[in-house]
Amino acid sequence: MEPKEKKSYKFALLTSLAISGLLTVITTLFLVGQGNFDIGFSLLYFSISFVVSFGVIQFRIERVIYRSIKHLRDTLKLLESSPVKRDIITTNVKSLTEEIETYAINKKIELESLKGRDDFRREFIGNVSHELKTPLFTIQGYIDTLLEGAADNEKLRVKYLERASKAADRLTYIIKDLDLITKLEMGELQLEPINFDIVQVVEAVFEMMEMRAAKKKITLTFDTNYSAGVNVFGDQEKIRQVVTNLVDNAIKYGKQDGTVEISIQSISKKKILLRVTDNGEGIPKEDLPRLFERFYRVDKSGNRKQGGSGLGLSIVKHIIEAHDQKIFVESTKEIGSEFSFTLQKSKDLHPNGEQE
Repeated sequence: MEPKEKKSYKFALLTSLAISGLLTVITTLFLVGQGNFDIGFSLLYFSISFVVSFGVIQFRIERVIYRSIKHLRDTLKLLESSPVKRDIITTNVKSLTEEIETYAINKKIELESLKGRDDFRREFIGNVSHELKTPLFTIQGYIDTLLEGAADNEKLRVKYLERASKAADRLTYIIKDLDLITKLEMGELQLEPINFDIVQVVEAVFEMMEMRAAKKKITLTFDTNYSAGVNVFGDQEKIRQVVTNLVDNAIKYGKQDGTVEISIQSISKKKILLRVTDNGEGIPKEDLPRLFERFYRVDKSGNRKQGGSGLGLSIVKHIIEAHDQKIFVESTKEIGSEFSFTLQKSKDLHPNGEQE
């Protein structure tokens, strides 16, 4: 709240009292010397001197402050979006100082934010460039080799074309995932929530991942029998993608002869918690805060033997947050990881499909 007393008024008041008092004393001494001293005249003289001095001083102070601060603000462009108002500027010197300090702090925060965004932009562009460059160079290398004569060798031709095809598939995955995450971040991807059985979704993911898990002798399992099913409310296809990405990661980084276990727990009247747990290599503690960033990889060596676009966990996070839910991760190096997320329990729907 603005203080009622203006600091410039206080200064003008004290200065006017001093000037008026001094002039009155000098005038009174002069009148006494002339033998014409009159107390009434002295009081009137003091009053007039005080009013005139106060008015002139206060006017000049406000004019100087206004012009100086307006010039300063115009020069530094601190108030580009809002015009300078005289009544605000001349009200209180203290509040004016606080206002300028506030703007300076806000500008500093804004500059730091822009610097952070610029760093993120450079890192993101570098990551995209690297992710796209790797499969492109792979495809180009195999094609150039074939053009230089390797195409005459049937075994090499088939081998190189298969590898080029895999690199092209990876390029396609990256572009599709980039398109998806862009739509998710911009809110352009509309969810189509329905009631569905999450147990059936997990079973379908297990069937799809069965062969991949078998190569590492990893067992895909529930923690218990969910024969009655667990009904939830959300976009079934998007949640299927979330479960697929989490199970796929658990298999990729799981140990030979390991397990990937899914458990479903009711945590409130309205929500369930789905956990995907593995006993794989685990994630270092320092990497956990950045795990859901685009293209962030725990393996800093640049090894891409595990494949993928590097966007899977970021997409998972965006999908879960689009459902107004939360995702969590806990991991211990060499022991394993657990990714979990909440989902809303099923809702009663009207015949037209709308929620009650």
